[in-house]
Amino acid sequence: MLTRKTANLTAEEIKDWRPDRLLADGLTPLERARRRMEMSGQWAPWQAVGRRMAIGCVALEVSQRCNLDCTYCYLSESSEALRDIPIEEVFRRVDMIFAHYGAGTDIQVTGGDPTLRKRDELLAIVRYIKSKGMRASLFTNGIKATRGLLEDLCEAGLEDIAFHVDLTQERKGYRTEAELNAVRQAYIERARGLPLSVFFNTTAYPGNIHEMPAVVRFFIDNCDVVRLCSFQIGADTGRGTERARVTVNSETVIDAISQGCEAKLNFGAASAGHSACNRYAYGLVCNGRVYDFFNDPAFVHEMLAATAHLQFDRADKRRAIEAMSDFLLRNPRLLAGFASRAAKTAWRGRRDLFKARGKVGKLSFFVHNFMDACHLDRERAEACSFMVMTPQGPMSMCVHNAKRDDYLLVPAEVKTAHKVRFFNPATGKLEDEKPERITVSLTRKNARGRAREGLEARARK
Repeated sequence: MLTRKTANLTAEEIKDWRPDRLLADGLTPLERARRRMEMSGQWAPWQAVGRRMAIGCVALEVSQRCNLDCTYCYLSESSEALRDIPIEEVFRRVDMIFAHYGAGTDIQVTGGDPTLRKRDELLAIVRYIKSKGMRASLFTNGIKATRGLLEDLCEAGLEDIAFHVDLTQERKGYRTEAELNAVRQAYIERARGLPLSVFFNTTAYPGNIHEMPAVVRFFIDNCDVVRLCSFQIGADTGRGTERARVTVNSETVIDAISQGCEAKLNFGAASAGHSACNRYAYGLVCNGRVYDFFNDPAFVHEMLAATAHLQFDRADKRRAIEAMSDFLLRNPRLLAGFASRAAKTAWRGRRDLFKARGKVGKLSFFVHNFMDACHLDRERAEACSFMVMTPQGPMSMCVHNAKRDDYLLVPAEVKTAHKVRFFNPATGKLEDEKPERITVSLTRKNARGRAREGLEARARK
């Protein structure tokens, strides 16, 4: 009997959703990605997945623990009670990412907060990713990301650092996003001068959307270090205690970004994955004023297709410019088009160029619209460009968030010299026999989010 497919996945379909298998179809990762975009109706001139990249990025969760308790946290209620998976298992998942998507894949080393992992292991993980020809980014709240750690991570091969700072983290002593700029500024100074591309993540929700223009203005003022500011819309998922998102969506966030930029940016010229999930814009900054670099979508599409094979060094602006310059010099027609548009932009911004003595920066803007765990759109899940690596393979992050414990409360096989043993994430011990069931005990010490609220409510009765 045929079952009518609805727009949203049913609870049963979410339960049955499995990580992607590695297919023996003879296709390259890029060709496979293109087919996936075509099948989900997302293959278009603006699409980078299947054209430039096999996947947008893959989250590699190296620790479930976190030293904050965000009100929109996507983690499981059991996360804080779990021990870090063995490094052999982390390496195995890195190998799976390579097998699925190949060299050049962007891997988010994340958690929880990855800096809670042992320092030598965190360095080894980044080094291993680099050895596979993939690109490691550290996603952290920054509390333990000291200058010394960042220097060591750079030597290990880290390319990007993404700091997450916003009011949902409820950092003590900070009542507004404006006050949190002191934290952001401290993080910028920690990373300044290192061969890293610096990102900032900000959760947008009803409690801070009115401050978003000022937050954007802060990033513009610091675009000499900050390369990308990413805004995630708070979703009803995980252990987070907040549920309200009705008044915040991609369009309201884009409006707030435009207010902060005092310019209208084109968020439709280039992106990755499903158009309802991700929106991207690119601005040139001169004398504090933002100019839309994607104001000619047709030319952006042509350049996206023509440069799909190029790899740009995000941590080294000079090398990235050299790569693009070399390409343009070998493609006179595109060079002419690029020069013409650059000249028009320069003329439009001539007064700012004069005041800034010719100095121009750049800043990218990204809006990521996560789905609620109970409202997972099938098409968006199938076209997902933001995957998380589970023990069995990559899976859409939003689907994974709806059933995280299915992949956390499982033993990990660890091959020793003479036999296979099993890592129990609840105890942190290796066992000879595979545990049939893994359970965790939540206490007022390790409970976070909704679980903490539940325990506190019961204690008050």
